[in-house]
Amino acid sequence: MEYFTLTTGAKMPMAGIGTFMISSADVEPAVESALKNGVRLIDTANAYMNESATGRGIKNSGVAREEIFLVSKLWPTVYAKETAVDEMLARLQTEYVDLLFLHQPTDNWREGYKNIEKAYKEGKVKAIGLSNFPEDLLEEAIEWAEIKPHVVQVEAHPYFPQTELKKILAKHGMGLMAWSPIGHGDKNLINEPVFTELAEKYGKSNVQIILRWHVQSGNVVFPGSKNPDHIRDNFDIFDFELTDEEMTKIAAVDKNTRYYTATPELLAAYATMELKEDL
Repeated sequence: MEYFTLTTGAKMPMAGIGTFMISSADVEPAVESALKNGVRLIDTANAYMNESATGRGIKNSGVAREEIFLVSKLWPTVYAKETAVDEMLARLQTEYVDLLFLHQPTDNWREGYKNIEKAYKEGKVKAIGLSNFPEDLLEEAIEWAEIKPHVVQVEAHPYFPQTELKKILAKHGMGLMAWSPIGHGDKNLINEPVFTELAEKYGKSNVQIILRWHVQSGNVVFPGSKNPDHIRDNFDIFDFELTDEEMTKIAAVDKNTRYYTATPELLAAYATMELKEDL
């Protein structure tokens, strides 16, 4: 495994498993299986409505809590709720999370951030993150926050490598977690000739080449899957290294194209969208 060192000194694994759009019934065995097969980073969120099942999967794995880097996200409707962090920890059956994000940049994000800062001081949160924040709002948050964010989580893949954002992150020693790391499963992206060529060279799949590109670019990846074989394959990217020339070739596929845009209307909907945990 390779690691990104946060400004707190903590080491975050560069690859793990995501739980987005996976039901509680499937998440519990997926998390358990992933941990038993060596995965040590788990990403979930209030909005995924599977935190309780994620917590059960962790317990069932038998892996010591201190060996796991656990990530979750607060949803906008609980940003101002004083008990939001404690309720999340109860669902996850843990005394702390290693990284907690604000999930969306809604108008009440400052209230949520203050809540996380308080939890950070109390030891319930070991690092603070911002998810889906545009560059201008991220810089505002960095300037405003008492405890500067340690990680951002955004859409990132070879078609949209977040070149400008990464300049900001580099200035502050902040990490990047890449969601939709293979472009939402876009076959055009996955089957770009450069990935097919490199897959043949290294005896890997196109997806494994893309995930390896992420890691060498400094991005933490956490592709979601409930299939044990896919989980193992997604994690099997640390026995080879792309050359500088190959990384340059991959850079040429950048189209500055994203698959998701948070419009003002969508953010307004998020601010009132109530969630119900799928137990």
